[in-house]
Amino acid sequence: MKLSEQVCEACRADAPRVGDAELKELLQQIPDWTPVTRDGILQLERVFSFADFAQALAFTNRVGALAEAAGHHPAILTEWGKVTVTWWTHKIKGLHKTDFILAARTDEVVGGAR
Repeated sequence: MKLSEQVCEACRADAPRVGDAELKELLQQIPDWTPVTRDGILQLERVFSFADFAQALAFTNRVGALAEAAGHHPAILTEWGKVTVTWWTHKIKGLHKTDFILAARTDEVVGGAR
C-alpha cells in the first residue's frame, strides 16, 4: 500500500518516535523530503516552487485543508513563488509515521495546485 494511502494515527505523548531503520525506509518513499533538526527536534521539510504568489497560496490552502482533515498540522511558510512545509509531531517532539504519511499526501497535493 502506498504511504499516502495509509491511515494516520492519533498521536499520544507516549507514542514511539520513528527509529533510525524505519526513518531510512520511510524516506525512500518520500525522496524529496529532507530530515532537519531544529531545537533538538527531528522534522521533515520540503520546499515547493511555484510560478507566482497566487499558485503558492493555492497550494498552501490545499495543504491546510489536508492538515485540518487529518487533525495534524505542519509549519507552512508561504513566500512569493515558494512554500516550505515542515511536518513533525509536537506531542512527541519528533517524527511519527503519521508525519511521513502526510508528507506523501502533500506531494500528491502539489499537482493540483499548479
